[in-house]
Amino acid sequence: QVQVVESGGGLVQAGGSLRLSCAASGSIFDIHVMAWYRQAPGKQREFIAGIRSGSSTNYSDAVKGRFTISGDTAKNTVYLQMNSLKPEDTGVYYCNAAATRSSYWGQGTQVTVSS
Repeated sequence: QVQVVESGGGLVQAGGSLRLSCAASGSIFDIHVMAWYRQAPGKQREFIAGIRSGSSTNYSDAVKGRFTISGDTAKNTVYLQMNSLKPEDTGVYYCNAAATRSSYWGQGTQVTVSS
């Protein structure tokens, strides 16, 4: 059984910071990408940031320069440092762990940015 668990969400004022954590456990042996997505109310889930084995990273234009993804796919852990938060960053943040033949999602953690 595979579990992906996110933590670190909460309520923060605009301009503030939060750090999200994600850990995958269970029968996962070949994760090559871990990524963060978010889903704002009434909108589709969107890609935010990803990190590959070898530590290369990529970001959506909406968060580039404000968010930093880090972690280790070999240890099945990933973090998302979010700075200069804006009200439009509000949403449920999901962690995804992608292995060769499967993809696993966490339950999500709520991030609310007040203006």
